[in-house]
Amino acid sequence: MRTRPSEFRTRSMNSRRDSNIVLSLTICGFLSFIVFFLFLNRSGSIGSSHKPIKINEKKPLLWDNFNVTDEMVSLNSITRQLNDQINLAKGFIVIAQENNNIELATDLTAQLHITQALLSDSATRSDPLTMEEAEQAIGHMGFLIYKANQLNYDIATMIVKMQENLESLQQQVHPLSEKSLKHGQVAAEEIPTSLYCLGVRLTQRWYTNPNYNKKQKQNAKVANKLENNNLYHFCVFSDNILATSVVVNSTSLSSDDPDRVVFHIVTDEVNYASMKAWFSMNLYHGVTIEVQKFEDFSWLDASYVPVLRQLQDSETQNYYFSGSKVDTKTPIKYRNPKYLSMLNHLRFYIPEVFPSLNKVVFLDDDVVVQKDLSPLFSVDLNGNVNGAVETCMETFHRYHKYLNYSHPLMRGHYDPDACGWAFGMNVFDLVEWRRKNVTGIYHYWQEKNIDRTLWKLGTLPPGLLTFYGLTQPLDPRWHVLGLGYTTVDSLLIEEGAVLHFNGNSKPWLKIGMGKYRTLWNRYIDYSHPQLQQCDVH
Repeated sequence: MRTRPSEFRTRSMNSRRDSNIVLSLTICGFLSFIVFFLFLNRSGSIGSSHKPIKINEKKPLLWDNFNVTDEMVSLNSITRQLNDQINLAKGFIVIAQENNNIELATDLTAQLHITQALLSDSATRSDPLTMEEAEQAIGHMGFLIYKANQLNYDIATMIVKMQENLESLQQQVHPLSEKSLKHGQVAAEEIPTSLYCLGVRLTQRWYTNPNYNKKQKQNAKVANKLENNNLYHFCVFSDNILATSVVVNSTSLSSDDPDRVVFHIVTDEVNYASMKAWFSMNLYHGVTIEVQKFEDFSWLDASYVPVLRQLQDSETQNYYFSGSKVDTKTPIKYRNPKYLSMLNHLRFYIPEVFPSLNKVVFLDDDVVVQKDLSPLFSVDLNGNVNGAVETCMETFHRYHKYLNYSHPLMRGHYDPDACGWAFGMNVFDLVEWRRKNVTGIYHYWQEKNIDRTLWKLGTLPPGLLTFYGLTQPLDPRWHVLGLGYTTVDSLLIEEGAVLHFNGNSKPWLKIGMGKYRTLWNRYIDYSHPQLQQCDVH
């Protein structure tokens, strides 16, 4: 049967179209083969078992001034390429594990370790990686990443999965962080058993040994020293016997003239006998020591002291002492009862505690003194009341960090970027203090903050307000802070006159920072019989 022209044209067109498709597929297949061949030729043999790369142990230096940072940011950097592959591999490992692809996850992990070892070897020998060394590792990892992509483990999937993992981890971490913070706070507040034992034993000895009382009877010479303004007067307010002993001992050993040093220690009723016993049985190189308890100060009562009035308030008692879950949004550190301790707030009443003195150096009980402090008594405060080391090298130590600047009493009256300073080592001019009625200023701010809307934490915020415009900056070397919570530059520690273990990690606690504990321990005689009996170490 003859074919009609129209049918012939249709068949001819279909035939040509089929030929074009076949030709296109052939060309694509050929190009794909060439690409795959080149990939294999570049990457080397990629088998199912990935043997570790043998890393050269020693190679001659290629660059005398090899810079890792420059190498990492270079567009042609082998190191950068390997690091990029490592980051991708880490993500794919997580996704492969979630999809139960254990084989791929295992292969990626093995190659990850190989690549990391290669980079580590390069870093230790201080010369850049060459393509010859890294070619096999790049090829192996590239193949595995390609394999992961073929399984639809693409970047978009990875991002979504990693976001889900991050959110899940954040949900798990938040309660753990809260619990860790609470446990750390509790650990910082607790008295170690050994120190409790020391206090009990010393109290017992004080009441059973009349010789201690005889030693404490002051003669006229000692009494004169306590009020002699030509001497160097230091005050410490503490209930910690061992810590106070370290402050006194380190000051005496660092002093050029310890016979002119006078320490005024104020404690509470509970620790008074033990504190008296300890300082009566130990000598400190000629230093004169007076121990008092604040309960003996008749003027210190609720009618005069705002903090004592606050302690009588039921809402305040519930906030600090109930232990309930009231106001759970407020961090636990803000609800630490120590911030209402009279020993903490006694620093604002120094002129009344020592009415005969003109100048004192106030020391916290968590400091160590390693330089002679007598020059502080000749520092010109330029009419100011407080000499202190400023802490505004970082923005979080400025006034706005400690005070609520949304409060109308703050807004427009106090510079939010004013420099903060530290308690712990302060020179106080008591003559100017009395003349300017600084304690009255402190009372004003305590009354205004009865609802805790101006500040929440501690004695530093009211101190910043009380001594605003009345503080003379001191050389930072006089007071080095941070040994109780962070890493401090070793040069600062070496040059520092007073080292402050501010923070929760006190040196007498198990949670103390071990690398700084020796700075504190060297001022304790652990062979002392009383310390031995209580296993203080």
